[in-house]
Amino acid sequence: MVAKKHGKELSLKFYREMFKVRSFDLKAAELFTQALMAGNIHTCVGQEATAVGACQALKSTDFITATHRGHGQCIAKGGETKLMMAELFGKTTGYCKGKGGSMHIANVGLGILGANGIVGAGIPIAAGSGLASKIMGKDEVTLAFFGDAASNQGTFHEAINMASAWKLPVIFMCENNKYGVSVCIDRVCNTQDIADRAQGYHIPGVVVDGNDVFAVYEAVKVAAERARKGEGPTLIECKTYRHRGHYEGDPMAYRTKEEMQEWKERDGVIRLRNEITASGVATAEELDAIEAEITAEIEAAVEFAKESPYPDVSEVTTDVYAMDNERGIAR
Repeated sequence: MVAKKHGKELSLKFYREMFKVRSFDLKAAELFTQALMAGNIHTCVGQEATAVGACQALKSTDFITATHRGHGQCIAKGGETKLMMAELFGKTTGYCKGKGGSMHIANVGLGILGANGIVGAGIPIAAGSGLASKIMGKDEVTLAFFGDAASNQGTFHEAINMASAWKLPVIFMCENNKYGVSVCIDRVCNTQDIADRAQGYHIPGVVVDGNDVFAVYEAVKVAAERARKGEGPTLIECKTYRHRGHYEGDPMAYRTKEEMQEWKERDGVIRLRNEITASGVATAEELDAIEAEITAEIEAAVEFAKESPYPDVSEVTTDVYAMDNERGIAR
């Protein structure tokens, strides 16, 4: 079995991270309904295997650009749940001091170049990061997460064209969850697979089961190795599905109950748990212990966020505008 091939340590790490991502987003959705968060949130429940598999295949010195549905991507790249939760609460102890919120979490020290509320905006940022790494001669790879709808944006084609022409160390990771808000990708894309578009730029296009963390991990490992050798970018399409709506409160009238049930039966977290126990890599009791530990961590993160202070009104423009100190004006 696949879990046995990858060993106990890595398999349990995958499960720990995937359960953490899911627990965080489910708790965030619950707290949102209690009006403890401003704005809205977009959860990645159902897509955990893509985020975790991709980020676990990267080095700590590598970079990612995340999406508006990026909580899981940031956690998988090393984000602490208490600092993530504080950011969602708009508190000063959050990664962006409470000013980024759900859709704009960033921490360059962890290689998180920022989540982005603009569809497809992180793709050219990743190309720029790859260009910087190449110019400086560093052994770094940048992975751009984006959704299926973003593949119809001009930024997608422009960035891939540049990365291909200049052989930049970039991995373009499409999380195809079938819907851009309420529009099914099949209605607005005349290719069977988004990965087919790689042919136009003469780079590898790979399709993987986005709910299989091992498959995602292996695909990204190969793409990262290719990038580090100076052979250029790869486009990876992960077929996955979001269990919840585009936003919290979305009535999801655009999807059938049969479709949603079909995809829930392919759930990546449950699938990994079953794979680990069936292969004898770990026992159900060991996985239960991991779940209990993560549940306690998330509850502690909530308390940390609740107890943290809001930014003072005097800091409303701090870290938002660059200041011209000589003239005392923002620019």
